[in-house]
Amino acid sequence: MNMPPPTERREVVETLHGVEIRDPYRWLEDQDAPATRAWIDTQNAYTDTLLTPLPGRDALKALARTVLEVEAIGLPNERGGRYFYSKRRADQELFVLYVREGIDGEDRVLIDPHPMSPDHTISVSYLDISRDGRLVVYAVRDGGVDEVSIHLRDVDTGTDLDDMLPAARYGQVNLTPDKTGFYYERFGDVTPRVMFHALGTDPSADIQLFGDGYELHHIPVSLLSDDGHWLLVHVIEGSSGPTEIHLKDLTTAAPFTTLIKDGVSESWAEFAGDQLVITTNLDAPNKRVMVADPANPSVDQWREIIPERDNVVIQDARGLGGRLAVSYLQDVQPRVAIYELSGAHVRDISFEMLGSVGGGAGRWMSDEAFFTFQSYHRPNTIYRYDLASGERTVWAQVEVPIDAGRYRVTQTWFASKDGTRVPMFVTHRADVVLDGTNPTLLTGYGGFNLSRTPAFSSLAAVWLESGGVFAEANMRGGGEFGEEWHRDGMLERKQHVFDDFIAAAEHLIAEGYTSPEHLAIRGGSNGGLLVGAVSNQRPDLFGAVVCTYPLLDMVRYHQFLVAGFWVPEYGSSEDPEQLAYLLAYSPYHNVDETARYPATLYLTGDGDTRVAPLHARKMAALMQAAHGDTTPIVLRYHTDAGHSGGQPVSQQIDEMVDTVSFLLWQVG
Repeated sequence: MNMPPPTERREVVETLHGVEIRDPYRWLEDQDAPATRAWIDTQNAYTDTLLTPLPGRDALKALARTVLEVEAIGLPNERGGRYFYSKRRADQELFVLYVREGIDGEDRVLIDPHPMSPDHTISVSYLDISRDGRLVVYAVRDGGVDEVSIHLRDVDTGTDLDDMLPAARYGQVNLTPDKTGFYYERFGDVTPRVMFHALGTDPSADIQLFGDGYELHHIPVSLLSDDGHWLLVHVIEGSSGPTEIHLKDLTTAAPFTTLIKDGVSESWAEFAGDQLVITTNLDAPNKRVMVADPANPSVDQWREIIPERDNVVIQDARGLGGRLAVSYLQDVQPRVAIYELSGAHVRDISFEMLGSVGGGAGRWMSDEAFFTFQSYHRPNTIYRYDLASGERTVWAQVEVPIDAGRYRVTQTWFASKDGTRVPMFVTHRADVVLDGTNPTLLTGYGGFNLSRTPAFSSLAAVWLESGGVFAEANMRGGGEFGEEWHRDGMLERKQHVFDDFIAAAEHLIAEGYTSPEHLAIRGGSNGGLLVGAVSNQRPDLFGAVVCTYPLLDMVRYHQFLVAGFWVPEYGSSEDPEQLAYLLAYSPYHNVDETARYPATLYLTGDGDTRVAPLHARKMAALMQAAHGDTTPIVLRYHTDAGHSGGQPVSQQIDEMVDTVSFLLWQVG
């Protein structure tokens, strides 16, 4: 094995709350410094020397192409009899924005991003569509950054309006019914605010309607009623903290009315005709559904229509076709049920196999809605659903040349370190032999109240077709079992997440699926923190690690980009008590130089404007210095990819080949 290139140590020692902390690779935090750029080039070259010669890469590339070079289509939205959606043909690199005249009409390209950049790293997406279907607002994203520019296009003429908002971190966009302007959110690099832009005016003259008194870590999310009468504004404390709701009557000069602002609960409001429908965990950790009159919306006037249930976690409720489509989880299996606004149950939307139901695109005044269904090995299928009759038909289906019948998805349960029962989905060939020799890829997330359900994964498909077993654990910190499950894996209880993941690995081994030398783990973002921490705590348990766009320096993470949003979830080293538990698991500060570590591949890129790529740079340097002479420690660093996607298919294929060839090299 080739030795990794040496990285200069520049000793930095600082004392926080009486604790001495060493940071020898802090110089790599300066992304644009010539020394850092040279280091990145050297690292990519070293990675090439190890990965390029690996056997089977040509076959893997052919397999990845069969999975990724397929036609893909997004959920449609109907406005004015027109259907708006994104689609990527099998021979295209990027999604193109389409409009269809009527349900059975011809597709017409509305916005094609391919001519926008020679390397196909500029992508587009819909932000909003006017009620009459004649004007769209769309985003243009350069690489994988979170920042986008906002543009408007006349659907009839296919030309852009002069109005354009420059690249920044925006949230929702809500066009007014008369198309004279739109409401939008700004946050991240500025304190959160809701703005109004009048079409035909300079953006510098845009009016702020909401935002005074908030701080950078607050996130605004707004929603406009169909008739333009009411404007809802949610304010989230960080990425998964308490949520407050405010409402403004846009027909008067009266200020916003506060629905709820208790600093504890999470609530989410939607419009359903002339009513507000609120999904809340107020006095209900598994959530319940309430209704309120916009003219009298304070929390003490809310009326419960769907109560909390012990074995069900309600996710959201949407007003569609004069009814409510309620999404919920039951033992981590997504379900959708249709209710009357009175709370009366109408019917369930169910499928025979384990998988995820999603979507719910539609309008209050139309019986037509669209839902999706997918599983790890079954790509997304979009169904057109009649809310009045319950009839559903396939509107679009992604065709991947994989025999789904060869595979089984099962749910298994195991006990974590403290005895907590934790579920995990395992996907494998129907004829799998439990002899402990199967190459197995375990993944998970465990954070921010996010629930991980069976969803199609091109990586899972390629891994399964390569003979592997794919597993995803539902650790604490997620939202699979309500807010208590979330809180049991955040702040000072974050170690529970790592304990759950380690127990998942031990369960796969005990059940005969695999063994440590055949077990690989992968995680991205908060999941990158997960695999970085557990590979420190149990390096003997894994044969390989893939750590993508990760958080790894938990002492300094909050100082970079938008990481202040995550302090409610993790804590901050500025607090002495929080520093203690952050330092106890921070991957960058807990590398054991005496242990034998699994081979590790780090993936990140310049375009990640959410999780600073400095984490992977510093960690790769530290790990190479500690273990690079005995095991492969490599970094694949993209100079244009980021957290929000936007990668052309060709780059996705290359990354897939790097990832799977590395894993099979180590655990196959």
